[in-house]
Amino acid sequence: MSPKQPKGLLSLSIAAALSLSGLALSTTVNADAFTDALTGGKVKMDVRLRYEDVQDDSSAKDADLTTIRTRLGYQTGSVSGFDAYVEMENTTALGDIDAKTAGTNGWGAGNAAYSVIADPEGTELNRYWLGYNGLADTVVRVGRQRIIYDNARFIGNVGWRQNEQTYDSLTLVNKSLKDTTISYAFITEVNGIKGQNVDMDSHLINIGYTGLGFGKLTGYGYFLDYDKTASGAQLASQKTLGLRFNGGTDVGNGVKLLYTAEYAQQDDYKDGANTINYDYGLVKLGVSVAGITAVAGYEQLEGDSSGAFQTPLATLHGQNGWADMFLTTPANGLEDRSIALSTKVVGIKLKAVYHDYQAETGSVDYGDELDLVAVKKFGKNYTVLAKYATFDADSQWTGKADKDKFWLQAGFKF
Repeated sequence: MSPKQPKGLLSLSIAAALSLSGLALSTTVNADAFTDALTGGKVKMDVRLRYEDVQDDSSAKDADLTTIRTRLGYQTGSVSGFDAYVEMENTTALGDIDAKTAGTNGWGAGNAAYSVIADPEGTELNRYWLGYNGLADTVVRVGRQRIIYDNARFIGNVGWRQNEQTYDSLTLVNKSLKDTTISYAFITEVNGIKGQNVDMDSHLINIGYTGLGFGKLTGYGYFLDYDKTASGAQLASQKTLGLRFNGGTDVGNGVKLLYTAEYAQQDDYKDGANTINYDYGLVKLGVSVAGITAVAGYEQLEGDSSGAFQTPLATLHGQNGWADMFLTTPANGLEDRSIALSTKVVGIKLKAVYHDYQAETGSVDYGDELDLVAVKKFGKNYTVLAKYATFDADSQWTGKADKDKFWLQAGFKF
């Protein structure tokens, strides 16, 4: 179990919230109501069995690993506007660990000769938070929680991996203004997928507006301030300001047009490296007709050979290919041209995505990738999945090799 505890302002916030809840309970709520809130809550369980295979043409050995991830949580009922949630999580390998799964705080195995499969064994208190919804159109939570904004390109929970990324944080969501959702988070620690704990004092602001009728307009500012006690970590501090529009329009005869446009600028923040100054752009156009959806996309992350636009808190697996070749943007930046096709056949969701990757600066061709996935849901609680990614590295990308990944997965949740 992770030994880390909330620090600084977050600790004070939790203490204050607990004090306030105790005061509210002692003055306005009788013992029966408090007991009903504790016993009248909801148990949640999420079990996921996964086999992953990595075929790597580099010097690393091919890897394969079978793991089972179990989450067990309990959410209380509400009393005087307060509720709470706590969730344990365990990831256990079944059979041999023929993969590099090394993490921190005792998580995972080294196995340096093998390719990486980022699902280390470990047990932790995955989420625990105290919430308050007694203010009009407002929800406040403090503790360890999941935060996902928009498509998780900048802020996500890395939900694909067995151990998700969570945040020790204070969050606020307000919907007082018509068609508007204002989200704010103050983060003191990031709990990563390999058991690592990264200290920071960061502010996130995300404001979405749906009143246009044909899409959602979102403005955001993410101010990441990494702890200066970690050697060199503060150099990664950055601020990202951006605007995103995402939507769709029915044009008749069962045809729907889909579109996304986004722009962001990233600069240094606090004690970050003063060389950080990069742009991000995304354009997607698609059509959905007769149960088939086709989307063409172009994404650009600027780089200048000494650095590039980075999104360290993103769910990166869902962005630039499932082979995970771009978990860090190369110093020369990245241009990703993609085409995605999806449909549903006899209740099975099918999707294929093709990516062509090139450097944003210079003329290096990184390679291309084909991703395939099939997902079938049985009732409300059971899901099975088969997924494949094949990356073909171009010879111009020095030091990189072809890589294939394959997954079989079964899940159960309630």
